[in-house]
Amino acid sequence: MATSDRPGPTVFVLFGATGDLAKRMVLPAFATLAAGELLPKDWALVGNGRGDISHEEFREHVREALDKFGPHLPQRTWREFERRLYFAGGGFSGDNPGSLREVLEHARAKVGRDAQLVHYLAVPPVAFGPLTQALGAHGLTQRARVVYEKPFGTSPESFRRLNRTVQRVLDESQVYRIDHFLGKEATQNLHVLRFANELFGAMWNRRHIESVQIDVPEDLGIADRAGFYDATGAVLDMLVTHLFQVAAEVAMEPPASLDADGLQAARERVIRAFRPLNPAEVVLGQFTGYRDVPGVAARSRTDTFVAARLWIDNSRWRDVPFLLRTGKRMATSAQRVSIVLRTPGCPFTTLPQQTNVLSFSLSGAGEIDVDLLAKRPGVALDVEPATAALPLGALPDADPLPPYVRLIHDALLGDRSLFTRPDGLAAVWKVAQPLLDARPRPAVYAQGSWGPAQARKLAAPHRWLLGQ
Repeated sequence: MATSDRPGPTVFVLFGATGDLAKRMVLPAFATLAAGELLPKDWALVGNGRGDISHEEFREHVREALDKFGPHLPQRTWREFERRLYFAGGGFSGDNPGSLREVLEHARAKVGRDAQLVHYLAVPPVAFGPLTQALGAHGLTQRARVVYEKPFGTSPESFRRLNRTVQRVLDESQVYRIDHFLGKEATQNLHVLRFANELFGAMWNRRHIESVQIDVPEDLGIADRAGFYDATGAVLDMLVTHLFQVAAEVAMEPPASLDADGLQAARERVIRAFRPLNPAEVVLGQFTGYRDVPGVAARSRTDTFVAARLWIDNSRWRDVPFLLRTGKRMATSAQRVSIVLRTPGCPFTTLPQQTNVLSFSLSGAGEIDVDLLAKRPGVALDVEPATAALPLGALPDADPLPPYVRLIHDALLGDRSLFTRPDGLAAVWKVAQPLLDARPRPAVYAQGSWGPAQARKLAAPHRWLLGQ
């Protein structure tokens, strides 16, 4: 994983450093970058939180997080890693910077006075605005980048309010709105396979494609995220973030370039062609026992499942349904994009439906599968389904980066290609507005199932390719 393309001296400030997201995702990603020699030669990580713990106690917290969520660092690597970790307690607000400025001065003395700052907000969305204002109030925005976790706003109104706050404090070039699905290796292959291979690029339109399925079932529950999840739900946690962004990756027109400006503009342009959701084409669900989870309201109507039929009103995709589905406590976990090709007519007249499929597994290093019909060897002309698989991790010299690792590395380098823009997010909220204004009542579904039975009708006259 080593590379000569390393960022310059950096102080990485992790807000919410002792929280669940930092423990599960951000700190392991940062350690992976260190193990792969992808961090700057000179760097420091300053954790921030309301508690008042010592640098040594924070280092022990990080060690415990890595023991549980990886990666394992050899002792020599860990010793080099831990000496660059610091903690600034007392919180951080416009009125009270806690000890952050003092600790930053100490870290910059070690790293270099001209080191860039990368602020990572691994905190609940409600804290994004106040923290942004505090960064401006305390002069911590110069030579700085700010990474915002999703969701960037929890409603159209809160998005606009947060966006105004961010624009008053930061230049857009400093802002990195994260959506870790865009950092997945296989998500990036959605545009690479299409634009680098005319075999697929030529059929990427309504004439050849019958439907698109973006399916992200999860067998996991909400564990210790109950407070966050019950205030968010599947629509905000997954649909208006990950699934819409992946749909844009599939549907975008060829970008002018594959740099940040080209890719971002192409994604945002097609999102503006998304038709606002029709609540009659959306099914919400809640798994049995959800209200018994500690931290969940006794009468909660939070959705833990959503399936939706999305339409794109442009010449390439008109009348092609995009079927989106995700949920907690489902039969299995998967992350799959399926491009379902139309069934040929003459000379074959009785071919089975949904058997010509190009699919992308977004899990792990990713895999591309081609499902097709072939003649079964023998004297008869018998046609049977067959699958050809290309595991991306098996490619020569493959060195896949997990999505958080990739996106943090991009933020350190200043590459915004895989981050979202405010115009695209504004369009996303416009698409979601009818659903937010008239949410269907969540239907109860059994744990370990494929969600409410009503969701099957969204795929009619055919079926969901996963599970049903």
